[in-house]
Amino acid sequence: MNILLLDQYSDLGGAQQAFAEFLPSIRERGWHAVVGLPGNGKLFDIAGGLGLKVERIDCGPYRSGRKSVADMERFLAQTPRLARQIRKLACRVEADLVYLNGPRLAPAAALARLSCPVLFHCHSWLPASLARKATGVALWWLNARVVANCDFVAEQWRGYVREERISTILNGVAGPGKTSPRKPIGTPRIGCIGRISQEKGQLEFVAAAARILETMPECRFAVYGEAMFGNPEAQRYAADVCAAAAGLPIEFCGWVSDVYSALAELDLVLVPSVGAEATTRVILEAFAAGVPVIAFDCGGISEVVADGVTGVLTRSVEEMAREAVALLNGAPERRAAMARAGRADWERRFTKEKFHGQLLAVMEEWAWRGVVDGAGRGGVG
Repeated sequence: MNILLLDQYSDLGGAQQAFAEFLPSIRERGWHAVVGLPGNGKLFDIAGGLGLKVERIDCGPYRSGRKSVADMERFLAQTPRLARQIRKLACRVEADLVYLNGPRLAPAAALARLSCPVLFHCHSWLPASLARKATGVALWWLNARVVANCDFVAEQWRGYVREERISTILNGVAGPGKTSPRKPIGTPRIGCIGRISQEKGQLEFVAAAARILETMPECRFAVYGEAMFGNPEAQRYAADVCAAAAGLPIEFCGWVSDVYSALAELDLVLVPSVGAEATTRVILEAFAAGVPVIAFDCGGISEVVADGVTGVLTRSVEEMAREAVALLNGAPERRAAMARAGRADWERRFTKEKFHGQLLAVMEEWAWRGVVDGAGRGGVG
């Protein structure tokens, strides 16, 4: 099978990390693939290192989250050119399938008037805006198949895409292998892992840390991650987080290429994502590593965290801090049971092999049946 794989970023955010980990499975299937990426991020080196043909496409740069007027002007100017690039690449590879890893690619793919099936992999919730409507109309026009990483994310495309063409496939991660029993907690170390941005809630993490310290002054904290995608708003937010953390025992560790080396140093992971979070990878990675998780109950997080069993769901900074103190000061058996349950859930639901197998099956099915079902121009009806 010939496949054209397109991503809207080349920096390694969560969706791009999942994409990078998926590429070897494409090769193992023996499929011929061309990868189209914008910018100069690490994803270029990863795809090229696998021996895949990588082409540069014009998509962005755009800031994540709310878009500026300049972003919209750039998008409108780039879309016709990007459409020509997509059509050219699809023709060159004689694509049986075009895979879109990001919503900003959909309007250009629709404008390209592709004759092969299109699969859109959605990792995030778009605010109800012109951008979501433009993506939805493009998906309708393409008669696209949609894979979402949780039901919460899938919901936004109903009304644009036929129900039978929307699938939820929960993400999976590789895991660190077999975990060793964790040692008794000495000085508790609590972490927050992910790109630094408002929706990931590092300011809320700092606020929770301050409240935890009122009861447990011996605790130490770590923030792993950095502002990404060349976003000046994220850079300003990162500066605000550092300023808020002044005087607190919080270490800023930057980006870590091996998340499990960071998790090995932690006794507890806080996930204070705010707003419309999907299912963040760090929860699955913490499960795999046997580290307890306390997360805000927002977006699709409740689809992967069983409250009180594999983790704890909270609704405020105060509640998160209170639950962290209770977990760390409570019986070690509770922490151990939660870690075992999280690890077992990862083995059952969130392994990389399960995720890749499900996604490959959908891609193969849509490539061979999509044209018969009406891929290309079509509608919801």
